[in-house]
Amino acid sequence: MTKRALISVYNKDKLVEFAQELTEKYNYEIIATGSTFDLLKENHINAKEITEITGKRQLINGKVKTLYPDVFAGILADMNNEVEKADIETSQIKLFDMVVVNFYPFEEAVNKQVEEIELINTIDIGGPSMLRAAAKNNKRVLAVSSPEQYKEVLADLSEHNGESSLKLRRDYALKVFEKTLDFDNKVLNELSNRYEEDVDNYFSLHLRKAKNLRYGENPHQNAGIYYTNSTVDYEVLNGKELSYNNILDATACTNILSEFYDVAGCVIIKHNTPCGAALGKNIEEAWAKALDCDPLSAFGGIVGFTQVVNEELAKQLTAMFLEVIIAPDYTPKALETLQQKKNLRVIKLNTSLEEYKNHLNREIRITPFGTLVQDTDKGELNKDSFKVVTKTKPTAEMIEDMIFAWKIAKHAKSNAIVVAKDFKAIGIGQGQTSRVDAFEIALNKACDGSKDAVAASDGFFPAIDNIHVAAQGRIAAIIQPGGSIKDEEVIKTADKYNIAMITTGIRHFRH
Repeated sequence: MTKRALISVYNKDKLVEFAQELTEKYNYEIIATGSTFDLLKENHINAKEITEITGKRQLINGKVKTLYPDVFAGILADMNNEVEKADIETSQIKLFDMVVVNFYPFEEAVNKQVEEIELINTIDIGGPSMLRAAAKNNKRVLAVSSPEQYKEVLADLSEHNGESSLKLRRDYALKVFEKTLDFDNKVLNELSNRYEEDVDNYFSLHLRKAKNLRYGENPHQNAGIYYTNSTVDYEVLNGKELSYNNILDATACTNILSEFYDVAGCVIIKHNTPCGAALGKNIEEAWAKALDCDPLSAFGGIVGFTQVVNEELAKQLTAMFLEVIIAPDYTPKALETLQQKKNLRVIKLNTSLEEYKNHLNREIRITPFGTLVQDTDKGELNKDSFKVVTKTKPTAEMIEDMIFAWKIAKHAKSNAIVVAKDFKAIGIGQGQTSRVDAFEIALNKACDGSKDAVAASDGFFPAIDNIHVAAQGRIAAIIQPGGSIKDEEVIKTADKYNIAMITTGIRHFRH
């Protein structure tokens, strides 16, 4: 019995070879539309034009070619249903066994920022409709939605005597619904932006499961990793498979690294929070300074770098137990050294750290009370809100350290205090219910190093007790958001101890 394929594609890569195999090897009759039909005829492939099925010419500049009852009945018919079978036989409608379609290049038009009329013309109607119909009727019809699938289709036909397998039909049906969902989301988001609607009213998230993970945060929790269209490009060059916690920690690490993408920097993460961070003249110095912040906590941690890891640094890294190393690249000798530790996960971040910041868009938390969606915290200092509020003025060096500490505090858990000096975090207190406790923890970590150091706070000071603690630690300058009803008293107390203070007007809570 002759099989029939409906083919209507925008992307014609590999199509001629595919159609030739269908007709010559598997005896398929091909029905094609417009430019697809023209291409097949030019290459001497036997095909019929869609108008032979519909009995009508293409309408309104080719926008209506396949949207006819006979076409969709031939795709959707369930021949095991007596009513549907009778309809098909009475109407003498021919069935389709395969639908081969890919979409207009809407995303390409978005990237080119074309005019609205050109953008609207790339919103595919017939393509998604035919594919959805084929995917719905996957019990009988194979929906082929990408040139990358042609090879697998031909292999499947060869294996099953010219018939597509149910497994392939089901797999490809799921891919169709994934593609149509993705296409509709892109259209919705772009048009809502262009029409100046509140895009958050239409927020949707399209996730593609990459793989299952061994477990989640704890062994009794199932977990998987899903990708979106904005997933960064990275490679795992060595070590065991990344775990759930590894991925969380690597994200926390890279978020901070991206704050310092244009200088030599190092960040150490433990339990999704920073326990060391520093800038240096070179990458080795940055590592030594970062490790000195809290070498005990760094044990079993994740380390990230803003620049290429060399052999000398690799030797230092392998001298202690680390879970993960992440960097833009590694010299061949460095990689060879790191690979001597079989379980050490080595990640190469192919997406540049500067570009990485573009992937930080929204944060989503699913709760029993509702799903929370917020913009990623990209708050940056600006001259209008950045104010010296004390009589004691900070030096230029202090201001640079304050900005450095402020960027680290932005990524620490609230309540957070970061004590820093010479572009090095020397004490981090975080995740405390009391800001005073956080300050004391940071100072205890810093020990005598806190003399003439600076401190950054993610939130304002609700009382003067924090300033008393800072004075006991001989802190020279503080950077904080300001905005407390006690601001005036806090500033006066800072002046009493000759502590310089800057307010930013920007809070960085992180729960």
